[in-house]
Amino acid sequence: MLPTVLITGANGQLGTVLVPVLRERYGHDNVIATDIRPPLAGATGRFSLLDATDEESLRQLVRGEGVTQIYHLGAILSANGELNPLHTWRVNMDSLLNVLEVSRTEGVERVFYPSSIAVFGHHADLSCTPNHSVLNPTTVYGISKAAGENWAQYYFERYGLDVRSLRYPGIIGHQSAPGGGTTDYAVEIFHSAAAGQPYSCFLQSDTTLPMIYMDDAIRATLELMEAPTASIKVRTSYNLSGCSFSPADVAEAIQKILPDFEVRYAPDFRQNIAADWPDRIDDGPARNDWGWKPAYDLDRICATMLDNLLQRAEANSEVKD
Repeated sequence: MLPTVLITGANGQLGTVLVPVLRERYGHDNVIATDIRPPLAGATGRFSLLDATDEESLRQLVRGEGVTQIYHLGAILSANGELNPLHTWRVNMDSLLNVLEVSRTEGVERVFYPSSIAVFGHHADLSCTPNHSVLNPTTVYGISKAAGENWAQYYFERYGLDVRSLRYPGIIGHQSAPGGGTTDYAVEIFHSAAAGQPYSCFLQSDTTLPMIYMDDAIRATLELMEAPTASIKVRTSYNLSGCSFSPADVAEAIQKILPDFEVRYAPDFRQNIAADWPDRIDDGPARNDWGWKPAYDLDRICATMLDNLLQRAEANSEVKD
């Protein structure tokens, strides 16, 4: 029997891509996208306005639609979160606890909770951070994600709620705009290159961070959620890795295709956030437990991003003409 799926934060960077994939997999009528904002222009399919911090509204929607799976993507991300820390904490934690409690009491069978490399801090081994590592996050976003991982494990151990989680690195995709994170440069830089413009990077040139291409991130999410319950050994969150690189590495890869592309460096407060994040993460448990393996390295990411963005720019130009 196909699941009935509800997605919170469906208008965000990940949700914009995940929702159509879920609909193709499970059927349009079985997937309900929700967000605090109206659906994006051109979006199709079932959609409901929902603020996940409103427990009763969430409960009524889950109960009325017979929801069996929830992908809880709604959150305020790292850079934006630092602009209003207490609000970020309330939004991120209240919405998660509502999802967990509603799921427990309304018979939801499976919950996906996205975590992040932001849970790590300078006490971790940042050269290649293991899955089971000390967590001392330095942003309110990271603090909320670390707390959320423990709540996910608690609801599994105390109530048997099947909560599954991935620690995403920076996600790179052409399909949607970044959402206010510290790794946003790795999306913005491709848009500038495709537009024939120089890029001003808010991180130092040698700041290496783990990243993943959107298609790999989506595939990993589905593989985790569809894996047999017995295969899920980690009930906090799995490290997920694609490849690691710095802004200088991306610039060099782009210049192989667009030799005239230029990057300038003007680090801001996000540099301090990135300095406490891993250079690389060890995703051995994900590989061993449910067979994770990335398909995209930096060169393939670069070629795919530029190909799609240049095609889009050409199509837009033809429409204007």
